[in-house]
Amino acid sequence: MNRNTRLVAVLFVALLAATVASFVVYRALAAGSGPQQPQTIDTLVAAQVIPAGTMLTRDYVKVVQWPASSRLDGSLSDPRSVVDRGAIVTIAANEPITEAKLAAQGAGAGLPPTIPPGMRAMSVRVNEVVGVAGFVVPGTRVDVLVTFESRTQASESVARVVVSNVQVLTAGTRFDQEKARTDNRPIPTSVVTLLVTPEDAQRLALAAAAGRITLILRNPLDNAPTESAGIRAGGLMGNPTPPPPSAAPRTPKPAVAAAPAVPPPPPPPAPYTVEAIRGAKRTTEPVKNEDEEKPRDVPPSQENPR
Repeated sequence: MNRNTRLVAVLFVALLAATVASFVVYRALAAGSGPQQPQTIDTLVAAQVIPAGTMLTRDYVKVVQWPASSRLDGSLSDPRSVVDRGAIVTIAANEPITEAKLAAQGAGAGLPPTIPPGMRAMSVRVNEVVGVAGFVVPGTRVDVLVTFESRTQASESVARVVVSNVQVLTAGTRFDQEKARTDNRPIPTSVVTLLVTPEDAQRLALAAAAGRITLILRNPLDNAPTESAGIRAGGLMGNPTPPPPSAAPRTPKPAVAAAPAVPPPPPPPAPYTVEAIRGAKRTTEPVKNEDEEKPRDVPPSQENPR
């Protein structure tokens, strides 16, 4: 074999080895840098919007693959575990269903499972204006204002906040909600159900019986209680609020006029005197009464002798 043939054979072997090595390195890099399939688990999500209080069936849920690294606390995977359980909150479509969003097994559906222990649900009748023009929806927080006629002041209205920072459970009756979902219209707020304590429920009952109830919408981040002493109709015009009857000033009793003092009798008049001058001597003699000048021992026939 001549020299040129050996050179060509060496070059061919080197080129073949480089090609094989490049292919092996390419496959190794491609296998290491390619996307890896994450591990997933079965998770139940809502197949449609589930309103609060709905009794779940198999048609309300579906199973999807959820990343195992982002598993939610209390998530469910078996559709049989949610059948015949009530939803205590509204669940959006494709939202994962967890134990915290469902009532206990056997608790039923509707509003009762949504009431926390120690609290009560109370419904009050409102209209579109009282319901803040439709902005009072489940989950919002409101103050309850009552307007009534004062018994201490005749024909005077009084307004005062009786319950503050209460949560709205439902807005409208169940019939209104189902009709609104069917017609795709806003829910008409004819009845609002509030989540209150037993003491606040008593205040609401008295307020509904004594006057007219108005709802005041508030910021959900504002948790401070509303402090209000109320206002009277006279205060709207700048007049001061009259004090309660117990603090009204008492009318002073008229003073009894004292009996006039009797003046003392005047002193007796001074007796008349006669001044007599006898030579260098000056004397003053009192004038005697005519009766005193008459001697008592002289007979009447000798008083004026002729």
